[in-house]
Amino acid sequence: MLETIIQRERDFGTPPSTSTQMLRVTVDGTEMTVPSGTSVMRAAAQAGINIPKLCASDTLEAFGSCRLCLVQIEGRRGYPASCTTPVEEGMVIWTETPKLHELRRGVMELYISDHPLDCLTCPANGDCELQDMAGVVGLRNVRYGQDGANHLSEPIDESNPYFAYDPSKCIVCSRCVRACDEVQGTFALTVDGRGFESRITAGQNDSFLESDCVSCGACVQACPTSSLIEKSVIDMGQAEHSVITTCAYCGVGCAFKAEMKGQEVVRMVPWKDGQANRGHSCVKGRFAWGYATHQDRMLKPMIRSDISQPWREVSWDEAIAYAASELRRIQNKYGRDSVGGITSSRCTNEETYLVQKLVRAAFGTNNVDTCARVCHSPTGYGLKTTLGESAGTQTFDSVMFTDVVILMGANPSAAHPVFASRLKRRLREGAKLIVIDPRQIELVDGPHVKADFHLPVRPGTNTALLTSMAHVIATEGLIDEAFVAERCEPVAFEQWRDFVSLPENSPEAMEAETGVSAAALRGAARLFATGGNGSIYYGLGVTEHSQGSTTVMAIANLAMATGNLGREGVGVNPLRGQNNVQGSCDMGSFPHELPGYRHISDDKVRQQFEQDWGVTLQPEPGLRIPNMFDAAISGSFKGLYCQGEDIVQSDPNTQHVAQALAAMECIIVQDIFLNETAKYAHVFLPGSSFLEKDGTFTNAERRVSRVRKVMEPKAGKADWEATCALSNALGYPMNYSHPSQIMDEIARLTPTFAGVSFDKIDELGGSVQWPCNEQAPDGTPTMHVDEFVRGKGRFMITKYVPSEERSTRKYPLLLTTGRILSQYNVGAQTRRTPNVVWHSEDLLEIHPQDAEDRGIRHGDMVAVASRAGETVLRADVTERVQPGVLYTTFHFPESGANVVTTDSTDWATDCPEYKVTAVQARLVTEPSQWQARWSRFSDIQLGLLAQRQGQQDGLAADPTPASVPQTAPTPQPVVAASQD
Repeated sequence: MLETIIQRERDFGTPPSTSTQMLRVTVDGTEMTVPSGTSVMRAAAQAGINIPKLCASDTLEAFGSCRLCLVQIEGRRGYPASCTTPVEEGMVIWTETPKLHELRRGVMELYISDHPLDCLTCPANGDCELQDMAGVVGLRNVRYGQDGANHLSEPIDESNPYFAYDPSKCIVCSRCVRACDEVQGTFALTVDGRGFESRITAGQNDSFLESDCVSCGACVQACPTSSLIEKSVIDMGQAEHSVITTCAYCGVGCAFKAEMKGQEVVRMVPWKDGQANRGHSCVKGRFAWGYATHQDRMLKPMIRSDISQPWREVSWDEAIAYAASELRRIQNKYGRDSVGGITSSRCTNEETYLVQKLVRAAFGTNNVDTCARVCHSPTGYGLKTTLGESAGTQTFDSVMFTDVVILMGANPSAAHPVFASRLKRRLREGAKLIVIDPRQIELVDGPHVKADFHLPVRPGTNTALLTSMAHVIATEGLIDEAFVAERCEPVAFEQWRDFVSLPENSPEAMEAETGVSAAALRGAARLFATGGNGSIYYGLGVTEHSQGSTTVMAIANLAMATGNLGREGVGVNPLRGQNNVQGSCDMGSFPHELPGYRHISDDKVRQQFEQDWGVTLQPEPGLRIPNMFDAAISGSFKGLYCQGEDIVQSDPNTQHVAQALAAMECIIVQDIFLNETAKYAHVFLPGSSFLEKDGTFTNAERRVSRVRKVMEPKAGKADWEATCALSNALGYPMNYSHPSQIMDEIARLTPTFAGVSFDKIDELGGSVQWPCNEQAPDGTPTMHVDEFVRGKGRFMITKYVPSEERSTRKYPLLLTTGRILSQYNVGAQTRRTPNVVWHSEDLLEIHPQDAEDRGIRHGDMVAVASRAGETVLRADVTERVQPGVLYTTFHFPESGANVVTTDSTDWATDCPEYKVTAVQARLVTEPSQWQARWSRFSDIQLGLLAQRQGQQDGLAADPTPASVPQTAPTPQPVVAASQD
């Protein structure tokens, strides 16, 4: 599994049957039993007999178009297609007879008569099913010439940046069309024409780039010829070996085969046995991996004593020694707690674990936090309080057993597309959907999926809406009384029921506040409570609010009240944004918790770590990220180790963050690119991409999956090695020879990981879901089956408290933020790939009425001002947003989206309220008014460009490569708006 010679994965031709009824059949003289509903083709494959095929695949429903898989069945006339013929009791099947051989060869001859005979120069040579099948059927010549009507001269569509479509090599097997329909659910492809004129087309424009295609790659993977093929394969040729690893984008955690030539990636192919993605992918994981070898990669450590000075390239030893000496100097001058660290949700579990250990054991403080603070910390608090564990309850596969889905504050089609494809498949099968979102996301009213209810909640009123849903369920007798009586605390439940039943919590009473009609809300509540298995999936539109933790508890309340926990098809499921947000929390990255979510003040737990680590740990929690910023501005926090996070771009109230960083005396940034935060850094340590790592990621379903190194770290050290070096330089020894030893230590100290090891993960097929321990040696797919982790479930009172960020006369609009399919997080990775073809700047969505009131037209530049600051964005006039609501993304640094977000936070966790910012929008008419927006455009990138063109003077004393900007630009002042 670690590394293999390239070979095609075994394909059984048709999907497996789920029937428990077994039938006896005989295939080529071999008697066997198979489940009822199994195709003849799959039965033969299970007997080790591969029937020739072209249109069939075990990832798609049987189609029966290629006529190559003909078989002979005793007692039946003719030669049926084995892919579409189900087995019957006592059936006797022959897969190879002289007549079948003749028929198959004739069929193949017809295919080849209208196919280019350029195998030696074809990019799929050696990886072509058509070529293989020609050999299998023994085709040696073609009687039909190619002078007549044919498709050999049709032009190639190269519009998509990642793959080409050559219709001359298409055999119209329809596998690409079916993959787009059945696996992806986009329905972008179709078969146009009939008979000889049949061709695959991508919509009316007949161009992949201009079509509805989302570039997930399912069609490319399904194609049995080189008709659809990756441009990287065309350019580089076939790979020689593959390594199975895990995607480093979102929290779905897709497994991929990195197909390699030496240490060069040829392509990333979704692994068929990946338990999170089941062989599917999205445009980012499938194609947008080129950032790992981008020319902007920083490959040398650098230091400077002041951010106004030029960077100086140094050796790893000098950079580490300088960083360690500065941290010790600061602690000697300002005290032990004057420094801290921020762990990364993009790094591995092992690397994250080491950073929090470094802060606690080497720095001697609990001043450690993670980017989960600004996204899913309310999930941890809310689910821990109600259910007893800070994580989702189900597998992604569980959605295939649900009957009613609540999707709240999440847009999986854009942010978690592989999960979205599975959800859409279940919806097409008949499951019901309730969307709670201020915007009309794709799932509300798509061409093939339509929500039963869309509740367009006003930003900031999530808690009020869910409490009103609970009011309906409680007052209309829809509570699952038996479940609650058996599984939940009775006193807390009665208090909750009394609370939600109050008239002021009714849909009618809350209608003016939430903006959702009482009738629609009552209908949605009744559907969820009575519709069968009910599951709840939510995202940052739930957590990034001043009442984020309260809303998570309200979600848990709903699930408990309706008995929708503890089995497949139900549950509470947070959709995590980054690849290892769950893991960064699991590994003890919060200032109050050690690995496994155990409080630092617990003497017994703390002593266990002290004994293992050989140090005395502080019993008091340290500083959260917002506290670090405040302490820096006040002068008591002076040093920061920031691994793999760009807090200047990603955190709210950019001006406040910049002010805090500028006040520090030593900032150590470890990343693969010089990011916005690096402008304020004194030490830059080049990071390693996921392709250069060994370790594990933990996805949103608690699935711990292996990350395997496919190339050596380009900067000379993996991130975990750099952390160890810094710790050693500080006098605290960290001497691991491989990340597997770090995981062994994690398992030794963390009860939920007690059974996890690299060997165990391999043994279980590539991943395991925690808890994995003595009680659950093979992991835990579904949480809270017999009882909740905390014992009895605890209902919580969810009183609605309006956000301070409310629309006013001065700021009458509410701005909310989110993501888009082609870009990811702060865009550091995806902006350095051809994904910018689809989305090259952040846009401001504004309702036509709000636009008309302000004289704004589509494409105009619009100034957006809040009480924190002002930025300028291009207008996208659309009815996806409701009147009074604006929406934008934050993938590009020049957009300055977080310049306007404020320092309003969740009451329990300090998670920023990104989703509600009171703003005003106005048309910008003078170029000078919005050119400042472009001056913020990644000054670092512009510096890199200038140097490459030889336009920059004043090089540092030491020789430096052209890719290193010599000076950090003076932090740009942010235009501040007066306080409301």
